[in-house]
Amino acid sequence: MIQSLQNGFTLDNHYLRDLKGPVPVPTQYAPSLGVHRGSCPVEPHKDQEIQRHRSAQAAPLLGSCCVQTPAPMDVQMCQSIQPCHADHQGDLSAGQLLKWMDTIACLAAERHAGMACVTLSMDDIQFEETGRVGQVITIKSKVNRAFTTSMEVGIRVSVQDVREHVERLVCVAYSTFVGKPAGPQKVLLRPVEDLCSAEEQLQHSLASERRRLRLYNEQTFNSLLPSKSFQRVGVCSRRDPLSAVSTEFTRVESIELVLPPHANHHGNTFGGQIMAWMENAATVAASRLCGCFPSLRSVDMFRFRGPSSVGDRLVFKAVVNNTFNNSIEVGVRVEAYNCEEWTANKPRHINSAFLIYQLANTPGDVPAFPQVTYTTQDGERRYLSAIVRKRIRMARKHILSCKEEAPLSVPWDKSNQVYLGYNNVAALTVLAGKQDWEASSISDRVAVYVHEEVELLCVQVQMEVMSSALHAFTLLADLTLRPLWDKHYLSCEEVERADEEETVYHIKCPPINGGKSRDFVFLLSKRQPCKDGDPYVVALRSVTVTTVPPVEGFLRSEAKCAGFLIHSLGLNSCKVRQTHQHTDCLRHSLGPPCSLALYDFVLAFSFA
Repeated sequence: MIQSLQNGFTLDNHYLRDLKGPVPVPTQYAPSLGVHRGSCPVEPHKDQEIQRHRSAQAAPLLGSCCVQTPAPMDVQMCQSIQPCHADHQGDLSAGQLLKWMDTIACLAAERHAGMACVTLSMDDIQFEETGRVGQVITIKSKVNRAFTTSMEVGIRVSVQDVREHVERLVCVAYSTFVGKPAGPQKVLLRPVEDLCSAEEQLQHSLASERRRLRLYNEQTFNSLLPSKSFQRVGVCSRRDPLSAVSTEFTRVESIELVLPPHANHHGNTFGGQIMAWMENAATVAASRLCGCFPSLRSVDMFRFRGPSSVGDRLVFKAVVNNTFNNSIEVGVRVEAYNCEEWTANKPRHINSAFLIYQLANTPGDVPAFPQVTYTTQDGERRYLSAIVRKRIRMARKHILSCKEEAPLSVPWDKSNQVYLGYNNVAALTVLAGKQDWEASSISDRVAVYVHEEVELLCVQVQMEVMSSALHAFTLLADLTLRPLWDKHYLSCEEVERADEEETVYHIKCPPINGGKSRDFVFLLSKRQPCKDGDPYVVALRSVTVTTVPPVEGFLRSEAKCAGFLIHSLGLNSCKVRQTHQHTDCLRHSLGPPCSLALYDFVLAFSFA
């Protein structure tokens, strides 16, 4: 499939499916690579001579494919926030920040490629906070990794008050660029070399994971959206359909005429300017729903599908797709017209994005968006698609997080079992009692809910069982019986029984999608109801026991909080709530080769 790109050329879309990584430069072309990066800077006139020498030698060898000269990787921009850069509240406008980010990312890509580059997408944009008038914004970008024909540029934005010496993180993002070819052949990019610091090596590795997940997202999205069990969520997750607002009420359409100041140095519409216009339209759509101006917190993806140029009319169409407990998703579509297309009403779809907003937190106020509903077939598609994208974003966030965590296991000491058992039961009870669980999938007998915090992902599965609560409690509280009915348990051995309520088990689990087998050492604490209406409790958490060292061939894994709450519904029926708290250590437990296995694991819970 041939796809038209931003700067007016075409490129085979199948490059996205190439997962073989960077292409090594043939040894016979080594003399044409010029100087290598060193500790001393190259004088400007020497650099020009090297560039001319490289171009003269590389062109006969590779045709339109270009071999580039190594150059310093970092590009930095500092901007003082002026009133013209701020919104009505004095905060730095998100649209203005997106302009600067696109500029700095493009310059970093062109420094690496040694030629003009084209933006394909900017995604994983996360806004931590914002800057204000009088502060200084610092934007740094570098190429994290170059693949065969595309490269990922990492962007980091920080803010500093002129009276302070501490920088605060504002935003991180990742852009994908390709070189602009002079002919029909695609530009081959040299790999990123000389990764000196641990952070550079980490980002180089994560760039490949982010790319794989982007490709996997498309498959996951297409497979999840048509599922019948998932489509029930669109109806069952609405708390009060009668008071819900139609998404059609939030539709916004705006038009802009591309003028010479809006063009970049390649003669096409500046990508950052388009993103700023898109952010403006999305903000208006979100404000129509909530009656105020919410804060932009993240962008799912700015995708550049085609070019536009000076004189084009750009039509921006924005609408609220769905609302969640504390966020709202707005979809934006950009269509371009030249003079002839404008008269014939034949638009070109050139850009699209999904922007996530949140209400500003105020003391004593719980932010909440009005519930929405759909009244058209297109509205239903957007409503359901937003739920899929939210689950995918949540899975990506916890997979790609690289925060170092302390061990979750606590040392097991029989003399301290009362304290450990109390904490075990209390942690599960508090977690299950949280109020802001979001319905992810609901059927006649099984319901799946998800709770997400900054560095925490919790999943709860509820099921009605035709059995007495005491019988269900007896079965679930004896883990040695689990291998008989749970395929995720290879074996379970009792390590130590402190008393009738606290027992330590060693559990072995099979590999997931080709990963390593895993094992756990759990403390199980069980409690019967103290009074009518209280549930039976089976709580689990990881502990360390000196008599159970790591087993060869198994990866020792951990869980901070998990278990079951069993509520009696009658003599022969009960409701079982299974709750799991997952943190970033689960990704490390599965190991790097199993990132997609964890992706399936999280999505399986979300769409059970």
